[in-house]
Amino acid sequence: MTALPAAIPTTPSVDIAIEHVDLWYGTNHVLRDVDLKIRPGEFFAFLGPSGCGKTTLLRLIAGFNQADRGRVLIAGRDVSDLPPWKRDVGMVFQSYALWPHMTVEQNVAFGLEERRLPRQEIVKRVAAALDLVGLGALGKRRPAQLSGGQQQRVALARTIVVEPKVLLLDEPLSNLDAKLRGEVRRELRELQQRLGLTAIFVTHDQEEANTICDRIAVMKDGTVQQVGAPSELYDRPRNLFVAGFLGSTNTLDGIVRGDGAARVFETAAGRIPLPACRVPEGDMPPGAKLVFRPHHAILSRLDSPLAPGRTRLDGKVRFMEFLGATERYGIAVAGGAEVLVDLSHGTAPEGLDVDTAVAVDIATDRLLVLGE
Repeated sequence: MTALPAAIPTTPSVDIAIEHVDLWYGTNHVLRDVDLKIRPGEFFAFLGPSGCGKTTLLRLIAGFNQADRGRVLIAGRDVSDLPPWKRDVGMVFQSYALWPHMTVEQNVAFGLEERRLPRQEIVKRVAAALDLVGLGALGKRRPAQLSGGQQQRVALARTIVVEPKVLLLDEPLSNLDAKLRGEVRRELRELQQRLGLTAIFVTHDQEEANTICDRIAVMKDGTVQQVGAPSELYDRPRNLFVAGFLGSTNTLDGIVRGDGAARVFETAAGRIPLPACRVPEGDMPPGAKLVFRPHHAILSRLDSPLAPGRTRLDGKVRFMEFLGATERYGIAVAGGAEVLVDLSHGTAPEGLDVDTAVAVDIATDRLLVLGE
């Protein structure tokens, strides 16, 4: 890896604290008691569906929104009442917000000129920022002469050239095609680590959040549902919403009976034993369901022996989808429920045509009982 240009120094990492923030738009309660701590140098994500409040929260940190209650601290300093230009943050917008009549160099230089830096310093820092994002040879072009990926890099260069303490990214990859998104997010992660920036990334795409971020806050209806590393959220979701938003899930209705190691989840499809560690202590949460991931099950013949550590549901094949490395089977089980089973390509038993009777063998140590 090449060294950073001298004109773009690494930035001492800072922490961010969002303390019990509430925000209303009129009668609409957009953010509800949001309380988060983001570690120095962390690449953090706000993840959730449209309208969950993630962009509002990002704009609150940037200073474009004002909380009705609570405060925001950057490096221990309360910035709640400071305007955006006094917060030492840089924001990359979803639309890139480039000036179409300016060249790439002029776009990147804009923030430095507003700060009244000497001309020689501006030229040096613009050149360094463009070199850092791989656009050193395109400084004289205008945004319309660039690809979407190149425009995204210009927006990033314009942000880092002012040496912010915090990098804020509002769905910056949403305008790129799938292949380019993968390339740019890897570059973005590498750049963040090289500069030592604390970064916050807003997205509704769980794959983007999983691949680029250290930790994720999953949001719904203005509240933070759970915070954790991607693997933690995937394997140990706190509720049904988090489980469903972080990947495909199977959910079965039923009721827990018995105690301790003898507990079972009784469904219309059959009685399923539950490891005690996977069942909440005390009363069941509202709307509790049995949850497992499609790749935590396999398909077997009805007369095949059941392997230790698995439980079985009988059903019939409803459909098969070829997903490349994975084959997804939809299985209708008793009681009208349908479960998905993901198998590596080429590992399914032969002859699994539609309406074929089949056994769904589920790893019991992967079962969860989750509420709403």
